[in-house]
Amino acid sequence: MAETVAEQALKRTPLHEQHRALGAKLVPFAGYEMPVQYPAGITAEHRAVREGCGVFDVSHMGEFVVRGPDMVAFVNHVTTNDVAKLAIGQVHYSTILNERGTIEDDCLVYRMADRIMLVVNASNREKDLAHVLRYAGGFDVTVEDRSDDFALLAVQGPKAEAVLQPLTETDLSAIGYYWFAEGSVAGVSGIVSRTGYTGEDGFELYVPAADAPRLWDALLATGQVTPCGLGARDTLRLEMGMALYGNDIDDTVTPYEGNLAWLVKLAKGDFVGKPALEAQKAAGIPRRLVGFTVAERAIPRHGYPVLVDGAPSGVVCSGTMSPMLGVAIGTCYVPASHAAPGSAIEIDVRGKRVPATVVKPPFYKDASHK
Repeated sequence: MAETVAEQALKRTPLHEQHRALGAKLVPFAGYEMPVQYPAGITAEHRAVREGCGVFDVSHMGEFVVRGPDMVAFVNHVTTNDVAKLAIGQVHYSTILNERGTIEDDCLVYRMADRIMLVVNASNREKDLAHVLRYAGGFDVTVEDRSDDFALLAVQGPKAEAVLQPLTETDLSAIGYYWFAEGSVAGVSGIVSRTGYTGEDGFELYVPAADAPRLWDALLATGQVTPCGLGARDTLRLEMGMALYGNDIDDTVTPYEGNLAWLVKLAKGDFVGKPALEAQKAAGIPRRLVGFTVAERAIPRHGYPVLVDGAPSGVVCSGTMSPMLGVAIGTCYVPASHAAPGSAIEIDVRGKRVPATVVKPPFYKDASHK
């Protein structure tokens, strides 16, 4: 069958043929043709990760490698968390801000002995690179976009360690949460990181792009790993209250508004956006991102209007029917006065105002990593 121009324009990960062979439903996402689900369906994939082990192809993510004498100072300047406090072999979550103090992207920061790796969202890759390079002039560093060189497989679930350990000589039990090691899995060398976006235990495996199919096939050959798509990735992260850039956070909100104040280390020194954050903190945070549940069987979809005391208050950022809880859950921004758990709000679901209650995430309390 001839491909359309649109299909030709989409990038593909190194695992594209594996997804096709497994019967994945492929959709455009962040400029890539990505699997949204496999034949078993999103709910089955979701439960596999909560109860066993699943694998996601997230090779579309961007990776920047920073080197040079000033690498720590530079990454500290362009992110909000304190890179200087990272030990070699440790990783943390952070945000990249603009001068307004709003979020250009959220990211992971990996501290190696000779380099730092920034992992950014695929949709923001070019924008992020241009943004951080604007601030590189005053630092003795090089910044290299290595995104196309890496594939990234996320092996997630309470059984992830037991499934992976026979495939590697690296002692996985010695890798703490948000720490990593450099080793090999199924004969493929790379970075083995105890991180993820599901709330469950698990590992993210950064490997050379050309080796990704061999690693993917080895994981599935165990018979204990379920291939999972972007649909389950979204429902899993939402049950944990984890932010998705472009839905829950973007360049119109600050970390304080986006419930990410814990990523802001004002005491570390100067960084991009700090003056704006200090001003907002002094003036008071006007709105906050909150979680909510809906008692009715109405699903609060992204973009549905939100009302507080009968007045419009933005829209639903993320929303779904929780596969594990059987209730509708979502996130939205509300005035700070209504951000406390228990506050009553309403969601306009196709013209019907449905009552909702603000709750403190995570919605799902039984994950192996909270």
